[in-house]
Amino acid sequence: MTATSHHSTPVVARPAAISARGWGWRHAGRARPAVRALDLDIRPGERVLLLGPSGAGKSTLLHALAGVLGDVNDDGEAGDSDESGSLLVDGAYPREQRGRAGLMQQDPETQVVLSRVGDDVAFGAENLAVPRDAIWARVHEALDDVGLCHLPLDHPTSALSGGQKQRLALAGILAMRPGLILLDEPTANLDPAGVLEVRDAVARCLDKTGATLLVVEHRVSVWKDLVDRIVVLQPGSATDGAVLLDGPPDQVLADARAMLTAAGVWVPGYVPETRLRAGSPARGTGNLLIAAEKLAVSRERPRRSGFRKLPPVPVQEDIAAQVRAGQALTVTGPNGAGKSTFALTLAGLLEPVDGAVSATTDLSRGAGIDPYKWKAEQLIERIGTVFQEPEHQFVTGKVLDELLFGPRHLGHGKERVDELLERLRLTHLVDANPYTLSGGEKRRLSVATVLAAHPQVLVLDEPTFGQDANTWAELASFLSELLDAGTAVVSVTHDAEFTAALGGTELRLVPAEPVAP
Repeated sequence: MTATSHHSTPVVARPAAISARGWGWRHAGRARPAVRALDLDIRPGERVLLLGPSGAGKSTLLHALAGVLGDVNDDGEAGDSDESGSLLVDGAYPREQRGRAGLMQQDPETQVVLSRVGDDVAFGAENLAVPRDAIWARVHEALDDVGLCHLPLDHPTSALSGGQKQRLALAGILAMRPGLILLDEPTANLDPAGVLEVRDAVARCLDKTGATLLVVEHRVSVWKDLVDRIVVLQPGSATDGAVLLDGPPDQVLADARAMLTAAGVWVPGYVPETRLRAGSPARGTGNLLIAAEKLAVSRERPRRSGFRKLPPVPVQEDIAAQVRAGQALTVTGPNGAGKSTFALTLAGLLEPVDGAVSATTDLSRGAGIDPYKWKAEQLIERIGTVFQEPEHQFVTGKVLDELLFGPRHLGHGKERVDELLERLRLTHLVDANPYTLSGGEKRRLSVATVLAAHPQVLVLDEPTFGQDANTWAELASFLSELLDAGTAVVSVTHDAEFTAALGGTELRLVPAEPVAP
């Protein structure tokens, strides 16, 4: 959420205009520009869906329009980055127009500012000097719009799931009433019902305010009927400019379907082919590696009440699950059901509240039965975890160093690194800073860093987040091959196509019933 302007009078939202003339941007340390030679005009109040393959610079453009593109010094100069051409919002540089745009970023964790839900939603409007009474009216309206009105205003933001944090970020933007709404993969971490809630919330906001919309989403069907126009970008390495296609949604989808699918765009009705696993996805059972029995999970720490130590309140209880070699376990369910918390507990990163997670001798190999008690080096070569937020895994300043980090510390060779770079389409980024990658590239890098350590069990949280159709197919195919080779794959996902591609067993979690006061 972007809101750094301070005004003495309330901002009256009016639709913003966007103009780009030969605009380009190269991130520091990158050989190729993220965006090159962009010519684009968006009229006030227009609603535009921005498409393109992973790495085409879509997020870079949104950050630039919000005036928060990184590596810019206090004088407004681009430092070690290179900027060319012009990019204007209402005829002025975006950095001079902060507060005109509300930006919802890909990573929900980076958008939470304050510790309580109500305060977080109010933050942007407060920075825009909206009167106090009007702020709280907007807060309640925005929370209702995004389906979070059931939460008390003092509900801790730390207790929200990733999908709920995404809705919270949108509520903060809606409360700002900006003239330009910038949404970067706004529904990627949401369950199907949440996807529709967020899209409809955006539609209501646009109908009320007339704001200009620029939304990045790989899957077209969600937004097609809400937008006036589709603009397709191509990677900055292209020599014929940034815009590949531009026109009304139905026309673009009808006239250029083959071109769009080749570019990795998720056009309606299209599911990319993957290299199928040998045999049936439900074929025999492999050796048992991990068993969860009567498991209760929570991210809370134990609390004290006087002299008593109170256990955390579980988000899920009485879970039973098995992880077997060469088998897929897919964890599904609505936002807030505790899927990520369960996955982290299964992976030995959170201590169970009750019940047990037990490793068999095939996995523990002398390390003990309880993965939570394993040392770090014992854990990462047995169970590799890909977090929902990729940045939480990065520890170096270069993509190649990131991939080599695990093998070096485990005394392994780097024989798998080149294969991972090629298969996950990261070869051209070996010298790049991981934090400058696109959302889809960060996700693929986070998967690759875990795979480089050769774990027997792979636990992935939203592994297909931010992927175009081509990189999605490559990732699904690669994971299928790992399954055939005997690796166990546990995935937390809302992606039904991905669940079908991997096969195996589905564990569906539902939110626990609230405890009566």
